Amino acid sequence: FRSEHERLHAKHKGHEAMHLEMVIIMFAVLGISQVLLIKWRQTHFRSYQATTLFGMWLFPLIFNLRVGWYRMLIVWLFFTLSTLFILRIATRNPLNPHAPRIVYKWFLNVHRLTYAVGIFGYVIIMCTFFGINLLLMLPPDVAMNAGVTIIFYGLYFGVLGRDCAEVCTEKMAAKMGYFSESGLPSKRLLPNICSVCGLELTLSNMEDVEEENKEKTYKLSCGHLFHEFCIRGWCIVGKKQTCPYCKEKVDLKRMFKNPWERPHLLFGQLLDWIRYFVVWLPIIVVSVRGINYMLGLE
Repeated sequence: FRSEHERLHAKHKGHEAMHLEMVIIMFAVLGISQVLLIKWRQTHFRSYQATTLFGMWLFPLIFNLRVGWYRMLIVWLFFTLSTLFILRIATRNPLNPHAPRIVYKWFLNVHRLTYAVGIFGYVIIMCTFFGINLLLMLPPDVAMNAGVTIIFYGLYFGVLGRDCAEVCTEKMAAKMGYFSESGLPSKRLLPNICSVCGLELTLSNMEDVEEENKEKTYKLSCGHLFHEFCIRGWCIVGKKQTCPYCKEKVDLKRMFKNPWERPHLLFGQLLDWIRYFVVWLPIIVVSVRGINYMLGLE
């Protein structure tokens, strides 16, 4: 490694000005791309969302095919086929009355599973730092690679699950008529109907109940009632922070008072950053390399 490092220094000796230009180009492209991406997301969110989801699905597949990581390909194929089946349920016309519950249950469980997988990978990495892997006769590089790989699985499939859930959420809500992106909903919401799933709230006096044979409900600050499971799926998995019917802002801190539930919200915010690193950062890096090649910089 030392001889290779010395050869690298000898090759690039006297290129300090050229390297400074490359650094300036890199920061300039990063800054301009950030502005363009934010502007694109604000003005044409649909196309931005579709492009990002397509890139999230396609880029890791191409990379794994090139390097031959077939374990990742098997997991990717299983997740893709399962999610396509759920997407078919969500987009079927007419919509099955129980379809929203099935879709939310799938994506909420995917969210919880990827969260647990990410935590497990983090624990492996921390145990490697403290040398616990030596008690199991595992070399540090093997344990570290395993931890990083497991974290990547949790973050990557967590992002895919949330993006697909957001698409399904809007399509199902629009089909039921209780949700409209612009304007008023096409159907009037009755006080005993959950606008997320369209099913009846099994309550006698429109108050939260604790009985085992009745599902818990939750009332938002706007006064609309929902199944607790449905509104959690709408906010956590569907990435919505407004009432599904009247679009009033939802206070997530008030909704999730239990401190053990709030990490799910933080995990969801972390997944939004992963999307940038998986899709747009490789494109930015390739663009920088292309500019350097055109300018003759090495």
